[in-house]
Amino acid sequence: MPVNAVTSLFIIFSVAATTFVTRVLPFLIFPKGKEIPKTVQYLGRVLTPAVIGMLVVYCLRNVSLIEGSHGIPELCAVFVTAGLHVWKRNNLLSIGAGTVLYMFLIQVVF
Repeated sequence: MPVNAVTSLFIIFSVAATTFVTRVLPFLIFPKGKEIPKTVQYLGRVLTPAVIGMLVVYCLRNVSLIEGSHGIPELCAVFVTAGLHVWKRNNLLSIGAGTVLYMFLIQVVF
């Protein structure tokens, strides 16, 4: 569906404004020197591992252990990703290497 220039500019402005507001809002709500509420501190601690866990479950939800490759490519990629992350603490390296390994395994090996 073609979009005219005015609509495109409106969409770009809306996305830019929304992004800006979501980036600035925490600094306005919690200015420097004001204590951050315990609930927000707790959520900051637990949400990242919870989201990562949910993504892992989502990615592995359709893996069949009784047919096809028996989940071997997925298992190898998960172990490589987790191992690299524990070793190097580099998100880009661990996710990238796990993805490349998985794609190699399903395209070439299995």
